[in-house]
Amino acid sequence: MNAPLIALTGSTGFIGRHILSELPKRGYRVRVLLRRPSEVPEGASSAVIGDIASPHNMAAALRDVDMVIHSAGLAHAMSGKPEDDYRSINTEATIKLAQAAERAGVKRFVFLSSIRAQSGPSAQGVLNEEMEPHPTDAYGRSKLEAEKGLGELGLDWAALRPVLVYGPGVKGNMAALLKLAQSPWPLPLGGLKAKRSLLSLDNLTAALDTLLKAQGSLRRPFIAADPEPMTVPEIIAALRKGFGRGPGLIPVPPFALGAAAAMMGKAEVYERLSGSLVASPAALKGLGWQAVNETRDGLARLARQVSESGAGA
Repeated sequence: MNAPLIALTGSTGFIGRHILSELPKRGYRVRVLLRRPSEVPEGASSAVIGDIASPHNMAAALRDVDMVIHSAGLAHAMSGKPEDDYRSINTEATIKLAQAAERAGVKRFVFLSSIRAQSGPSAQGVLNEEMEPHPTDAYGRSKLEAEKGLGELGLDWAALRPVLVYGPGVKGNMAALLKLAQSPWPLPLGGLKAKRSLLSLDNLTAALDTLLKAQGSLRRPFIAADPEPMTVPEIIAALRKGFGRGPGLIPVPPFALGAAAAMMGKAEVYERLSGSLVASPAALKGLGWQAVNETRDGLARLARQVSESGAGA
């Protein structure tokens, strides 16, 4: 068996499930690290039970592993969690797992970080990895601290900082946009001009594949984003095209929309919709990464999949 063996955490999550299904197609064997006994997930060559928060017993799990993809963690959508929980799971457990990987002789540790390690929910200009990180919440700080901890170890590592990810089974902000697009009503969002970067699951998997195959030492973060950012009206229009409908967007002036959102107690939601967050994947492209699909096509395909499944967003 000459195919590289990848140890994958978080294989039951939104992103992890997709990684698990796609890596074997790209020539990898995958060993999933599970928190509790269950059947070996489809696509995995093996499974090992272990707790990433206590990885002192991970020697067997990491034996003969070439590289690790660590996608498990406390998600940003889990609001209300205290900062200590994010630090314990996203920072300390990540560093402990990486230390175990280093002891096992793993060649590279790929950490699924987040653009929130670098920025708040919106940012001026185009983000790149050379900028000083300024996370604004406990989730982002926990991811950045994990990256810093990896930098203090001797093994080779890379941190992937994806922007908002979309694909089948998506939750959080993208699911909310899907629900808006699925509604039959005209939406007063046509006047929003700020652009946001998105990332399809397929492009994320291609980014991970690029990091796994990259030659030489990496030891740095990489932003992952679809090449073309889009405005919220463009996102809604692409989704509604997938649902077989026209855009149905009304160009209400942003100041009026913001005032209405504030009166309804939705100021934070409006801020997320109206703020810009554009990130550059230039460093990832420098390693040879290429997007496998375009954002408009990916969003329309996602809407079609939701429609064909008969499920609500």
